[in-house]
Formats: sequence, structure tokens, C-alpha cells
Amino acid sequence: MSTSRHRALLRAGAIVTMTSAAALFTAGLASAHVTVQPGEAAKGSYTKVAFRVPNESSTAGTVKVEVTLPKDYPLTSVRTKAVPGWKASVTKVKSAEKEVVSAITWQADPGVRINPDEFAEFEVSLGKLPTTTDQLVLPATQTYDDGKVVKWDAPPAANGEEPEHPAPVLKLTAAAGDGHGHGAATTANAAAKTDGHKDAAAAGTDTSARWLGGAGLAVGALGLGFGVGAILRGRRSAA
Repeated sequence: MSTSRHRALLRAGAIVTMTSAAALFTAGLASAHVTVQPGEAAKGSYTKVAFRVPNESSTAGTVKVEVTLPKDYPLTSVRTKAVPGWKASVTKVKSAEKEVVSAITWQADPGVRINPDEFAEFEVSLGKLPTTTDQLVLPATQTYDDGKVVKWDAPPAANGEEPEHPAPVLKLTAAAGDGHGHGAATTANAAAKTDGHKDAAAAGTDTSARWLGGAGLAVGALGLGFGVGAILRGRRSAA
């Protein structure tokens, strides 16, 4: 093999390796955070959602998850679904002469945790959802058994870019009726969507994750094209 062709092959391999790694890295960054599934519900309804918590540490396990509910749009009804090995507690406060929920906490029993490369989902029934906003920002705090605490509390950016530690966001859509029956249809649809995502990887389904993953793959394909071109040029030089 000529020296020029050998160098061309090395350049091609380096380009493909770097671009492929970039694709995997960007897709991973976009998905490794706490999200609420499904990401939307009808205004004025009672619905069921699941907080999906991926473990992003390679050495420690998640042992506590806390979600803060918005003060500006208080919710009076919050019920948690039992999760084996975890104890759920609901914090209530007085607001405008009524009792509302301010936070939900899940604490793992001794010996229980979300291990590295795993995720867990914590289901909640909540309502009545407000009708005067298009979204609920639900900051989450994730605690690891090595003492590390990660706050997922950054609200959505005005420019559409995803912050480093985004808070879970529940988008609120126009109600498909007068809201009678406490949003039973919405709850059923939410349950179906949540169950349909149970086997999904911790990559999540947010739009930014798909966009970044696709962009990374496109860059990888471009790098492969450059590599092939370099090989062909090396062959012509050798000839």
C-alpha cells in the first residue's frame, strides 16, 4: 500500500469515528433528564401522567425524586400510584382558604435504587388542570446514593433551545368538550400513551432529542462521504 493511500485511509477512519461519536454524544445529552409522559393534557381536565427518571450516573443509583408543583396554578387533587420499593409522600399547603399540593416526593426503600443505565416511571393522577396557561413547568430534583443532587429546574428557553437542566413540562391543549366527567377521556388517552412508552429507552421522546440525534447522524454520513473521497483521491495519486 502506498504512503499516500495509507494516510487517506487513516484520515477517513478518524473522520468517521469522530462524527459517529458526536452523533451518539448529542443524542445522549438530549435525553438524559427527567421528563413527564405524555407531554400534554387537556386544559381543565383531570389526567394521569408519569414522571420518567433516567439514571445518568455511571457509578451511583437514584434513591430520591422530588417534583415541585406550580404555585401560580395550584392543583387540589394529586394521587400517586404505588411503586414497589418506593414510598411516595404528598406535601400540602393552604392557598386561598383551600388545601393544594406543593410537592411530590418518592423515596427508595433501603437497598432499592434506579441503577446506572436504567430508568423508572412514577405515575400520578392530578387535576384540575388550569385553563389560563398553555403549560405547567414541574421542576424535579434527583438525588443519588453517593450524595449528588441534580436539579432539573430550568424553564423552557424563549428561543426554543433546550437548557442544560430542563424542567419537566406538561403542555396544556384546548379541551375537546365542556370538561364534564373530570376529563375521563383525557385520562384514558394519557394512560394509553404512557403504557405505549413503557418499553422505550431512557432516550425519551422530546423533539429536541430527535432533532439532535438526526443532526448527529447527518454529520456522521457527511464524514463518511469525506472519508470515501479521501480514499479515492489516495488511489488516484498512487496510480
